[in-house]
Amino acid sequence: MKANHWFNRSCGLENLSSLDRNGVHWNRQNAELYESAVVRGEGRVANGGALAVSTGPTTGRSPADKFIVRDDTTQTSVWWENNRAITAENFSRLREDFLAAARDREVHVQDLYAGTDVAYRLRVRVVCEYSWHALFIRHLLVRPRLDELAGFAPELTIVNLPSFKADAKRHGVRSPTVIACDLTNGLVLIGGTAYAGEMKKSVFTVLNFLLPERHVMPMHCSANVNERGEVALFFGLSGTGKTTLSADPKRILIGDDEHGWSGRGVFNFEGGCYAKVINLSAEAEPEIFAATRRWATVLENVAIDRETREPDLDDSSVTENTRAAYPIDYIPNASTSGVGGHPKNIFMLAADAFGVLPPISRLTPSQAMYHFLSGYTARLAGTENGVKEPEATFSACFGAPFMPRHPSVYGNLLRSLIGQHQVKCWIVNTGWTGGPYGVGERVPIRITRALLSQALEGKLDRVAMRPDPWFGLDVPVAVEGIDATILSPRNSWADKSAYDRQALKLISLFAGNFAQFEAHVDGDVKAAAPAVRAA
Repeated sequence: MKANHWFNRSCGLENLSSLDRNGVHWNRQNAELYESAVVRGEGRVANGGALAVSTGPTTGRSPADKFIVRDDTTQTSVWWENNRAITAENFSRLREDFLAAARDREVHVQDLYAGTDVAYRLRVRVVCEYSWHALFIRHLLVRPRLDELAGFAPELTIVNLPSFKADAKRHGVRSPTVIACDLTNGLVLIGGTAYAGEMKKSVFTVLNFLLPERHVMPMHCSANVNERGEVALFFGLSGTGKTTLSADPKRILIGDDEHGWSGRGVFNFEGGCYAKVINLSAEAEPEIFAATRRWATVLENVAIDRETREPDLDDSSVTENTRAAYPIDYIPNASTSGVGGHPKNIFMLAADAFGVLPPISRLTPSQAMYHFLSGYTARLAGTENGVKEPEATFSACFGAPFMPRHPSVYGNLLRSLIGQHQVKCWIVNTGWTGGPYGVGERVPIRITRALLSQALEGKLDRVAMRPDPWFGLDVPVAVEGIDATILSPRNSWADKSAYDRQALKLISLFAGNFAQFEAHVDGDVKAAAPAVRAA
């Protein structure tokens, strides 16, 4: 049986009838997709066997061009202050024009799962114009067994046509780039961008809408587990270290970016990894570095030497947001099941561009709720279009662009689960110390890893803590093998009054941002806010 024929004949593309069935390649495996991408000139073979591709002018997500259909289902359930609406009528025109544009094109169709827990997984069909996009999404989602494809019926369909340009006036959108989600009917249209991350984040958005109704907490986090079954979660936006810090050779990787937490425990949404690889080193991140040299890994906007074809991970001439997409089993100690028990530790990662947060602090449950809803970090260069250098930002639940429901829905779910399972919570500064961005230096990854290791092993439970005078967090006074100066950020600054001004500024930003959530939280969470004090 040919690979092109692995699909459910009773459930084809009838709902996308504009597509020419003769030009559809069903469920091609990695080798065929890799070969097709090279033959069609979509990518180059790098030394080691990775596929190097370019996304063109769009090298990051386009959050301003993402829309959700506003209808009877979503009218009262979507957080419209955070999500852009498109009318059902405009979406219908967009769908009609979108599929008409696809009629004469060859497309690749991949039938995949989102979710490793069979009780909660979503059946996803992805239709791609590019071969490398099909390879990418095969890496990133969970691949069914061949015998499962015979009865596959999608619950969500994504059509990705980078060549399609939306008409702002006709379709009611902002620009030629569009990511339009019809949550009611399970259809996502992506056009005008070749950035592959839009596909995976569209799946995440849909799961974030569906799972809370099933009392499952969807999370923008990585997860790993030790040999005793003790799970750790790492929340954070792209570039804050979720992928890097969860790829710990002493622990088993459950997943690097998106997970659910149900009454059964934690489960990965994905079957692969999408790692940011700018300045990645073999010494600091050996597992991920090795994956960039593996066959069929997709290297997105990574520079390749013309003669040796060696990937240059230090080259940011195209973008800081260089990426590698690969199956999770390319990480040697990855979980084969993608599931784990209930977490013992939760780490909230903040790349603090102000340079005032301690490198690690312990949170009370109320503080955990406060900082989860705040989602403070720095947007890093290249992660979104137009961001040229790190800047302070707040992203609710560490993933506001992908949260269709109000943050309080996710916050209350998380708080309930933390209390039920007695989870220890921490906030970790993976950003700057000794000064703000441009003056101080990035917290060395070896320091972060050492602090995480001691927290995971329970050693920080036995050290003396001091209350941070600015943020009210419990900070270790001394940690074995760590210079005490870095544990107290103010002491690491040459100009102490400059630190005080920066701390006051950040506290003020926290207060201003959290005002939108005060009506949705209890008094103890409000009281967990950093308190502005005189310098």
